[in-house]
Amino acid sequence: MSAAGEDRSVDVTTGELLKPIVFLAIPLILTQLLQVAYNIADTFWVGRIGADAVAAISFAFPIIFLVISIGGGFTVAGTILIAQHKGADNDEQVDHVVGQTMSFVLLVSLIASIVGYIFAPQLLTLVGAEAGSAVHGMAVDYTRAWFIGTVTVFAFFMFQALLRGWGDTRTPLYLMTISVVLNVVLDPFLILGFEGNPLFGALGFEALESSLYSMTGFAGLGVEGAAIATVFSRAVGAVVGVWLLFSGQLGIRPSLSQFRLKLETVKTIVRLGIPAGIEQSTRALGLTVLTALVAIAGSDAVAAFGVGSRVYAVFTLLSLGIAQATEVVVGQNLGAKQTDRARRGVLLNAGIIGGAFAAMSVGVYAFATEIIDVFLTGDESAEVIRMGADFLMIVGPTFAFLGVFQILMGAFRGSGSTRIAMGFSILSLWIIQIPVAYGLIQWAGIGEAGVWYAMAISNVVSVIIAGLWFFRGTWTEGVVDTPPSPTAD
Repeated sequence: MSAAGEDRSVDVTTGELLKPIVFLAIPLILTQLLQVAYNIADTFWVGRIGADAVAAISFAFPIIFLVISIGGGFTVAGTILIAQHKGADNDEQVDHVVGQTMSFVLLVSLIASIVGYIFAPQLLTLVGAEAGSAVHGMAVDYTRAWFIGTVTVFAFFMFQALLRGWGDTRTPLYLMTISVVLNVVLDPFLILGFEGNPLFGALGFEALESSLYSMTGFAGLGVEGAAIATVFSRAVGAVVGVWLLFSGQLGIRPSLSQFRLKLETVKTIVRLGIPAGIEQSTRALGLTVLTALVAIAGSDAVAAFGVGSRVYAVFTLLSLGIAQATEVVVGQNLGAKQTDRARRGVLLNAGIIGGAFAAMSVGVYAFATEIIDVFLTGDESAEVIRMGADFLMIVGPTFAFLGVFQILMGAFRGSGSTRIAMGFSILSLWIIQIPVAYGLIQWAGIGEAGVWYAMAISNVVSVIIAGLWFFRGTWTEGVVDTPPSPTAD
C-alpha cells in the first residue's frame, strides 16, 4: 500500500501501455470479486433464517438494482468526464466535475431514498410479493432499511467511480476490502443476534454467546439486519473516501463552491449517465427474461442455467474489470487528443482478454462436467449435470467474444458515446439473444439448449457488429466538452 498522502493515479497518456493497464485493471477485477463476496455473505446468513427470508431479499433485489443502476449511470458520467479532463491536464475541470457529480448524485439518492421508503410496499407487490404475507413483510423491512441508507451506498459507489476516472483504482480497492470485511463481521450478529447463532458454536464460544444474550437480550434483526450491515459498511467506506477527497491526499482538491450545481454541467452528466443507467438496468432485466424462457423447459433446466450462469458470471466479472480500465485509457487519451493511442489501448485490451479467455475456454470445454459438479450441492439429478455441461460446451467457446465485446463497450463509454454502448447492449440481449432463444425453444423445439445456443450466437454476432462500428472510427468523435468551471467565489 502506498504511503498516506501519495497520489496513486495512473497516467496512461505517455510511455508504454501494457504496464499501466495492468495496474489499473487488477484492482478493478479484485473489486468486482469482492462485490461477489458481499452478496455471498448476505445470502449465506439470511439463509440461516429460512427460505422465506431468502425469498424476501430476492423480491427486494430488482427494486434495489434498478435504483443502483440509475445512480450508477450518473457515476459512470463522472468517470468519463474526469478521465478526459485528466488527459487534457485540466485539474480545475477535474475538481469541478468531482463537486458537480457528488452534489447531483447525492441529490438523486436523497430523492430515491424518500420515494423508495414511502412506496416500498407497493413496489414489492408489483414485482410479485403477495401483500400481507410474511415474505412481503420481511421484504418491506429489508427494502426500507436499505433505502434509509441509499445516500451512503451511492456515495461509496460514487467515490469508486470518480477515483477510477482519475486513474486511481487501488484506493477504492482498499476501502472496498475494509467495507466487505466489516459487512462479513456484522452480518451474523445483526441478522441472528446472540441467541442460537451458529457462529458462536462453530468457534467454540457458546459461553460468550450466552453471556452476551443475557446482557443484551438481542435476538437479531433478521433480514433488516442484513440491510443495516450493508448500509453501515458502505457508509464507513464512503466517509473515509469523502474525507480523502477533501483532504487533497489523492491529488483531487474540490472547493466548496464547486459543489453548487451548475445547469450546463448537470445536463452533461444526465446526457452521459441516463444511457449508462439504462444499459445496466436492461441487462439485469434481460437475465430475468432468459430465466423465464429456460423455465419453459422445466425446473431441471432452470437449475442447470443457474449453475452455468455462475461460471458465466466469473468471465463477465473479469471482462468488466478490464472494460472499466479501458474506459480510463480511452478517456485520458482522447482528452489528451491522442486518438491513435486510445485506439491502440482498446486493441491491446481486446487482445489480452480475447487470448486469455480463448485459452480458458479450452479448459471449460474439456472439463465441463467436472466444473458443473463443483457448483452443485449433491442433491441435483444427473439431468441437471448433463444440461449444465451442455451449457458450458455450447457457450464456453464464445467466452473470448464476450470479453472482447465488453472491452468495446468500455471504449465507447470512455469516449463519451454512452448511447452507442447502450444501443449495442440492447442489440446483444433484446434484439439477438432473447428473440433467438424464444424461437429455438418454441418453434425449433430444442428445449433449454435453445437458450444456450442463443447466448453463444449473441456473443459472436454482437462483437462482429460492435467491432465494425469500432473500426469505423466515429466513436472517437464522442469526446465530451464540459463547460468551463465557474470562478470560485
